[in-house]
Amino acid sequence: MTITHSAVLITGASSGFGEEFARQSAQRGHRLVLVARRLGRLEASAETRRQQYKIEVLVEQVDLSDIAAVTDLHARLANRGVEIDVLINKAGHGLQGPFLDRPLDSALSMIQLDIASLTAMTHVFGQGVRKRKRGQILQIASIRAYQGVEQFAVYSAAKTYVLRFGEALHREFKRDNVTVTTWCPGLSDTGFVNAAEQWVTPLIRMLMMQTPPVVRAGICALDAGRSSVVAGLANKLTAVFMWATPRRIHQAVLSRIMNPGITKSRARCSPFSPLAK
Repeated sequence: MTITHSAVLITGASSGFGEEFARQSAQRGHRLVLVARRLGRLEASAETRRQQYKIEVLVEQVDLSDIAAVTDLHARLANRGVEIDVLINKAGHGLQGPFLDRPLDSALSMIQLDIASLTAMTHVFGQGVRKRKRGQILQIASIRAYQGVEQFAVYSAAKTYVLRFGEALHREFKRDNVTVTTWCPGLSDTGFVNAAEQWVTPLIRMLMMQTPPVVRAGICALDAGRSSVVAGLANKLTAVFMWATPRRIHQAVLSRIMNPGITKSRARCSPFSPLAK
């Protein structure tokens, strides 16, 4: 199959938010380029979109942690006459746990995919939208971008980069009629919890959002030309709480909410225990 004209490129499209972005983009009649590492799930998702919405879908199995693979992907699409007018940078992953208790490679691979690869995708495909003077780029950050949370050190820092990077590019690209929006979802029912090995308390589960309305909010923010958006009322209130309180206060509160096991352990420590310091 050869796709002609413009298309929406979605990374991390085989599951979770990426798969839902593909569904909602297909529903709007867009041609799709779906990118992920898991070819089987990607092809199954693509065939569903083709049958359900009668659109053209191109599948690209790519390991985006390899920067050379990003440039190769761009070259293959250019050779097929595919112009990317909408880029949705969804690919990324996170892990919960003590920084020093994880292998160094796990932290570096997170930085590579969440920061380096997203930067490369934006640079490589941003050249085309700037040249054509039209296009949209959606950067996927997280509510963690506002939070330096214990046990999420690398992930929070990586998403803070995505947020600040996207907000800066929003102004740079606006001159060329290109919209860059950074989308910050909170915890949603996407499978991220299991992949990140995250603890889920009853409170966290109660606040967990459903994927379709969260993705819809991201698409609406992109269409509205927003610089950045936090999805969900509870997450918006959390962002306001971050802004309105000193770091030592909101970091302590969030650590108690996000890491209940650590909190209970500390409560059992004596004042002279190393964990109590």
